[in-house]
Amino acid sequence: MPLNSQGLHPIFNEGRDTWIFDLDNTLYPYESDLATQMDQKIGQYVQRLLGLEYTAARKIQKGFLMQYGTTLKGLMVHHGVDPHEYLAEVHDIDLSSIKRDERLCTALQTLKGRKLVFTNADTPYAEKVLDRLGIAHQFEDVFDIHEADLVPKPNQEPYDTFIKRYDVDPTRSIMVEDMVRNLIPAHRMGMGCVWVNTGSKWGEADHDPAIVHAETNSLSQWLSHYNNRFQP
Repeated sequence: MPLNSQGLHPIFNEGRDTWIFDLDNTLYPYESDLATQMDQKIGQYVQRLLGLEYTAARKIQKGFLMQYGTTLKGLMVHHGVDPHEYLAEVHDIDLSSIKRDERLCTALQTLKGRKLVFTNADTPYAEKVLDRLGIAHQFEDVFDIHEADLVPKPNQEPYDTFIKRYDVDPTRSIMVEDMVRNLIPAHRMGMGCVWVNTGSKWGEADHDPAIVHAETNSLSQWLSHYNNRFQP
């Protein structure tokens, strides 16, 4: 489908007034290194739990991620892991690399419509990250893994729960994600889909250009462009 004069997919001209943002590697840059820290924490958890060496544990870790949406869900299904204990451990990371993002603050402030966070993480961790970015006040609410009854994206169930909880019309919504596979249900429901491409093979898994209406490696830059789309 041809782009408009601002280089945007026509879906962004259709009165979209609800914005749904993932958290990790989406609202902050992948280069912040939180992903690496969490990946290491999860790997250590799997190694300790199953008594495995690094390579074997990592294979299980990433296998569960791809099969279930999160490593946690796989560990719950196959090993009865306590999600509260797990999340407390893997989210116990150094957040000092996350700084207030003035450009993102301005872009979100200018962005019209409702703004919600939809994350496979938990709310205490999400709130810490949003506070450090200086954008916590911009969001109506955080819909976390507990609100989703511990069923992660990209399973359809949490999307259905989300839109009912907040009375969201998917055909008037835009979802922003760093993992393409998490956009598949959103696209199916009629949402506009923005992919924050971090260069991660996990983020690109199940990539289908037909479901990505916009791709960027800088959310703040893309949002600024979007906000200026009607400027001469």
